[in-house]
Amino acid sequence: MIVCVCNNVSEKKIHHAVDTGMSTMSDLRTHLNVGTCCGKCAGCARQVLRECIAKKESREHEVQLFLHKLGFQNNEIPA
Repeated sequence: MIVCVCNNVSEKKIHHAVDTGMSTMSDLRTHLNVGTCCGKCAGCARQVLRECIAKKESREHEVQLFLHKLGFQNNEIPA
C-alpha cells in the first residue's frame, strides 16, 4: 500500500527503513521524504512505523528465546 502519495513511499519502503535502523518519523522524513509535501500521510506513516517497530522487536525477542532454548547465553550468541 502507498502511504505517501506525494513521494511514492509504500509500506514496504517503511518496513525496509525500520529493518535498516530507522525508528522515528524524523528518520522517515529525512531519508524517505515522508510527510514533507502535503503532510496528509503523517498519521498513517506513524502507524505503519509503530507496527514495523513492534514486529521487529517481536522477531528479535523470539530469536533470543530460541537461542536461549538452545543453551546460548547473551554473551555467547554467534554473530
